Amino acid sequence: MSLTVIPVEGIPEIEPGDEIAAEIVARVELRDGDVVVVTQKVVSKAEGRMVAVDTDDPSTVKAVVRQESVRILRQRGELLLTETRHGFVCANAGVDLSNVEKGWAVLLPVDPDRSARRIRDGIRARAGVEVGVVVSDTFGRTWRRGLTDVAIGVAGVAAVVDLRGTLDARGRELAVTEVCVADEIAGAAELVMGKASAVPVAVVRGVDPAWLREGSVREEIVRPYGEDLFR
Repeated sequence: MSLTVIPVEGIPEIEPGDEIAAEIVARVELRDGDVVVVTQKVVSKAEGRMVAVDTDDPSTVKAVVRQESVRILRQRGELLLTETRHGFVCANAGVDLSNVEKGWAVLLPVDPDRSARRIRDGIRARAGVEVGVVVSDTFGRTWRRGLTDVAIGVAGVAAVVDLRGTLDARGRELAVTEVCVADEIAGAAELVMGKASAVPVAVVRGVDPAWLREGSVREEIVRPYGEDLFR
């Protein structure tokens, strides 16, 4: 299997109420089986998930972070490690001040899986193709330095592929292997989108057709409390 990752350039600044699907199909020719990766920030902007903050007063930003959290796990200075209503554990509840006008903060979508489905359905209606959609965001990783993009919402593509019961290259049965392909797709797309290049969408072409099914980050990726050894 080989993959091609295509940046979708020329998408204008997204405003509340804009149709992301329309902006995408106007700028790239999509094929059945493509996976379209859309950054969380443009999804949140289109859905009006923005709040006014005083960026010169950290306490106002922290108040928004607390509002978007169900619990605070750790705090160091102005940084809060929190759990969101979605079940994500991330810095500052995903509240983001970068690449947005001063005085505003962008919040995570209310339901990122639903956001992905809306974009997928819009592409289907406009272009007549069946694609998967991943909504991506930038997260840190526990006990590892550096940031990477991960999936926070999916539609039409698996979040996790369960390989348990299959055989490895030496014929041994895999007992615990579950691959988070949605995160891998998000990370691949980020390589062409970058953090400061104003490319909020990429197309990943050539994924395994077996991955193209209904998926859910909330149901497949977020680890239930009963399986969590640390909280």
